[in-house]
Amino acid sequence: MKCRLIAAGTRLPDWINQGFHEYQKRLRSPLSLELREIPVASRHGGEDPRRAVAREGDDMLALLGRDDYVVALAIEARSMSTPALGSWLAERMRDGRPLALLIGGPDGLAPEALARADQRWSLSPLTLPHGLVRVLVAEQLYRAMSLLAGHPYHRA
Repeated sequence: MKCRLIAAGTRLPDWINQGFHEYQKRLRSPLSLELREIPVASRHGGEDPRRAVAREGDDMLALLGRDDYVVALAIEARSMSTPALGSWLAERMRDGRPLALLIGGPDGLAPEALARADQRWSLSPLTLPHGLVRVLVAEQLYRAMSLLAGHPYHRA
């Protein structure tokens, strides 16, 4: 199954990129993970931040396919345990629709992106740096897929 991580931010620290790519290369089959970056919209002095978030949302929505199952990463959403994430991924693979995960920038996701989401997922009630979320999502996808495959990576 194809999974795209659509994330705000294009110039992140090397440790973020290295962490993400480590788990990306581990995910090959049956789940492949692709990163699609969009620029964080410029926040002009005195401009309402919602305008910048709306621009980011437009960029994200443009990358979505009509049939994509869209998941918005949001603090106020439902969280999942790793076994629950594994079960959810198995269900998504049976469904067969491409999966798109949205990670907003510093000011969050646009209301239009949230509205397009089929589901919302919270990694934590903590506010996390949007770059770090990429690494956490990739690692958790790898962990859940390892659990489904009976691989010993997941030990809980």
